Amino acid sequence: MSSPAVVWEHRNLIANLAKRDLKAKYKKSVLGWMWSLINPAATLAVYSFVFGIVLKGVAPLAGNGSLKAFPLYLFAGLVVWNLFSNTLTAVMDALEEAGELLTKIYFPPECPAFAAVLGVSLQGAIEFLILLAVLVIVGNVSWTMLFVPLLLIAVIALATGIGLVLSVLNIHYRDVSYITTIAIQVLFYCTPIVYPLELIPGRLWGLPARQLISMNPIARCVMVIRDLVWHLRLPSLVDALYVAGVSGAIFALGWAWFSSRAPRVIEEL
Repeated sequence: MSSPAVVWEHRNLIANLAKRDLKAKYKKSVLGWMWSLINPAATLAVYSFVFGIVLKGVAPLAGNGSLKAFPLYLFAGLVVWNLFSNTLTAVMDALEEAGELLTKIYFPPECPAFAAVLGVSLQGAIEFLILLAVLVIVGNVSWTMLFVPLLLIAVIALATGIGLVLSVLNIHYRDVSYITTIAIQVLFYCTPIVYPLELIPGRLWGLPARQLISMNPIARCVMVIRDLVWHLRLPSLVDALYVAGVSGAIFALGWAWFSSRAPRVIEEL
């Protein structure tokens, strides 16, 4: 396993790879960086219309005692979800996309993945700042929002750990990327983003459905960010420890598994 110190020695390479990816992402695009705002805004508009207007979704009362805007409540959850899904996908694809470079020059195989994380994190930060600005304008703001960066770091760690494992598997089995796309879509609707957790029955088909969904780490992350920015309260100690513990464990295990197998799959790139 490449140690954090070894990866840190290659920080300039990681930064350059991230810059290259960001430039290539919007190359020959008229709107350029504006797409990083248009895409999440379009998603928010569609979900707000379908779940807020058509299905008449109602947001719980916000922490300021007056706000009940469903689009903002939805956006708080989407900030976490977009960061998770985009990070996972970017990390999963990073090893394959850097294959030609890895076969010519030696550097830790984690570098392309961490470069991808940097690029996605920038977009995630932009989305959160937009959410924060709107919440400040409508008067739903509190010191609890200061803890959101810690939560976003946990989300990135969770997605990165999973993505590192999938990146190796994707080299061996090309079906992994297609399966992951489907799994992400299923996971979205198994996460209380467009609906409250209380809407899920306690037991369904003989299974503790609500408890199973609440055990989903990304579901806990969504609940935590809504506690911090919507309800303006600290999450429970159980939720905070669960998010930190599971995210940290998956990141460490994913990195260790990746490092033990990545050198072998480079030959197949």
